[in-house]
Amino acid sequence: MVRDFFEVEDRVSLDRMIDILSTVRERLPEGATDAKVQMRGDDIFGRRLSVSYLRPLTAEEAARDARYAGENRLSIAA
Repeated sequence: MVRDFFEVEDRVSLDRMIDILSTVRERLPEGATDAKVQMRGDDIFGRRLSVSYLRPLTAEEAARDARYAGENRLSIAA
């Protein structure tokens, strides 16, 4: 599983926010779990709503990860 997310600008109308969140919920990838909405940012650079969720790896991501799995991994011996 990999955590994926997107952000929503800090000033939108309530109706627009409801539409955005409804669309996101409908378009979550199959197998996506644990969707959360979180406020991020600060007073200086602004705030954003961030929606994050866990999703299974795509075939391309899994193939890329498989190249680095196994015996070729670096290990640090103490």
